[in-house]
Amino acid sequence: MRRSTLAICALLMVATSGCDQVDAAKAKLKLAWDKLRGRTTTQAPAPPPARPAPDTAAVRVTSQQERQQQQQAAAQHPRPPKLPQAPGGPLTHDVAYVSNDTGTVNPGMSEREIYELWGSPAAVRRVGQYTYLFFQNGCEYTCGTLDVVTLQNGHVVDAIVRWDGHRYSGESSSPPGRVPIANPGGDTLHIPPPPAPPPASP
Repeated sequence: MRRSTLAICALLMVATSGCDQVDAAKAKLKLAWDKLRGRTTTQAPAPPPARPAPDTAAVRVTSQQERQQQQQAAAQHPRPPKLPQAPGGPLTHDVAYVSNDTGTVNPGMSEREIYELWGSPAAVRRVGQYTYLFFQNGCEYTCGTLDVVTLQNGHVVDAIVRWDGHRYSGESSSPPGRVPIANPGGDTLHIPPPPAPPPASP
């Protein structure tokens, strides 16, 4: 008698309720049947709320804008290229350099004008609007670099020169008076300790 009454109540609930309520009624009916049979059941956890799908068009526009900003930042502050390696591997000592191609490079000169003065470079690297021309100088090992001329949009903006035959009339970012610090351990920053203060006078 109890079971038939329970079934009729459940059918009435299903007939009079909406789709969302059908699932709830089924769960209640199952719990009631399990109680009658002496079973213990745990109610299944409610499903997580459905997450709306992302707007792919907005995601594409955002990622394109981020890429453009990264490209603009890279164009404004390009990473200088790595120094070209010597043909036989890394240098272990300086090799004397003698050439008749000498002269003074001036700010604003073109790449062709530099070649007319100093001849062909040992290497050329291009990064965005910048061009780096590397020339031998005879102190690649002790100086830590070849002579480098930097051009922006095809015109000289900087030069680092160490060979006597290479001169630069502009203000160099690394003037000859700056002494390089040997760094056999690699690209790590070494800061020399500050000088000791003078002894206090009595």
